[in-house]
Amino acid sequence: MGSKNSTTAKRADALRSIEAIVQAAAECLGRNPDASLSEIARAAGVGRVTLYGHFASRAEVVDAAMSRALDRGNEVLDTVDLTGDPRLALSRYVEAGWHLVDQARALLAAAQRELSAGRILELHAGPAARVEALVARGRAEGAFRTDLPTAWMVNVLHAVMHSAAEEIRAGRLTSDHAAGHITATVLAAFTAPGIPVPDIGAGAHL
Repeated sequence: MGSKNSTTAKRADALRSIEAIVQAAAECLGRNPDASLSEIARAAGVGRVTLYGHFASRAEVVDAAMSRALDRGNEVLDTVDLTGDPRLALSRYVEAGWHLVDQARALLAAAQRELSAGRILELHAGPAARVEALVARGRAEGAFRTDLPTAWMVNVLHAVMHSAAEEIRAGRLTSDHAAGHITATVLAAFTAPGIPVPDIGAGAHL
């Protein structure tokens, strides 16, 4: 019995260590995408040996931190109203999604260095599924173009969001203007040729 309790306690300790490491990684990489594993271990209050006991490489630590950020992001995106006019729904999605990308842009930079493009796509599966459903509805209702593949349109939206993060890092764009720029760019890309692009500013009506 004692041995079973001791195993349970060890497992609980291990889970606490893993959670502390992942949280510290999200915070450290969120400030500096080059943060070292030593810094992350220090911030988590564990030794490097403990960290390496749970994660075999820096890539695994980055992967876990990115997964955690995206899980939390999915919880936020679950609250966004994607009903009604698809173009206004897209604007609301961009507003919420952009804030998530903005908060995680240093972490995303670390992920882009450490993880494969395929793994980053996998991690973004939740947000991508939401946009796919919205684009499909917009196409069916005649709000969005149908001459380009849905997957390409989803990719364009996320590429524009990530480019905005790069522009902010380079000092060429400010966070408060980003959502408006992203929405205007993506609506122009999603509108069928020959149809006027809707002007959706803050709270504007179609």
